Amino acid sequence: MFSIFKKKKIVPHIRLTGVIGSTGRFNKGIDLAGQREILKKAFSLKKITHVAISINSPGGSPVQSHLIYSYIRQLAEKNKVKVIIFAEDVAASGGYLISCAGDEIYANSSSIIGSIGVISASFGFKDLIKKIGVERRVYTAGKNKSTLDPFVDEKEEDVKRLKSIQLELHADFIKVVETSRGSKLKDPEKNNIFTGEFWTGKTSLNLGLIDGIGNADQILKEKFGDKVIIKNFEKPKGFIARKLSSSIQDPVERLVNIIEEKSMWQKFGL
Repeated sequence: MFSIFKKKKIVPHIRLTGVIGSTGRFNKGIDLAGQREILKKAFSLKKITHVAISINSPGGSPVQSHLIYSYIRQLAEKNKVKVIIFAEDVAASGGYLISCAGDEIYANSSSIIGSIGVISASFGFKDLIKKIGVERRVYTAGKNKSTLDPFVDEKEEDVKRLKSIQLELHADFIKVVETSRGSKLKDPEKNNIFTGEFWTGKTSLNLGLIDGIGNADQILKEKFGDKVIIKNFEKPKGFIARKLSSSIQDPVERLVNIIEEKSMWQKFGL
């Protein structure tokens, strides 16, 4: 007998926004510890076939990026569901690594996608402390413990050691992208896909970094019909956490965190 009470399609939707990793003592970015439960709840809904994840991140910690990517794939395989990723303003560096957990990736034509590389930045203050008359005193056990100290001249062997680590991390990143995108990638070497460059969503589609152009609401309705129920899963920020973040954190530390986070977004014109 035909039922007029046909069940509507439900698609859980999770949003991951911000710098990946810790951005301060109380102001946390995106990390696995903070997202584990919300991801688990979304994937455990009964009778779902897909989970949607929106990402808006300029990157950050390579470890946390990889942990979140792996956990999403683990949940997808365990629950036998497909993952659809939607890049918003930016899915770059670690943000794109997490995006590779998707069976499909969509973005806006003006989204910033890519930056498949590894970066380490610092400052050198040797001449500054000499000018203001500050004496630097450092005591270590282990000859390499003070590697790349910003208050002394760089040592060639220290830079070489850092580059070696970066190359290993870069190779891991490339492996994730190749595993996820496979033959969809259009001539990675010729198109400099793994050089750290980034592109608009429109160009990324041509390069095979994404599968299509569109936002979550639009694509999910196209796939599952206008009556699809998009069930949003968001981690609430409690009253105590908000107060700690805004009032207890050291003002200088908070300012430094804001500057660092802002610089990561500004790299992509935001």
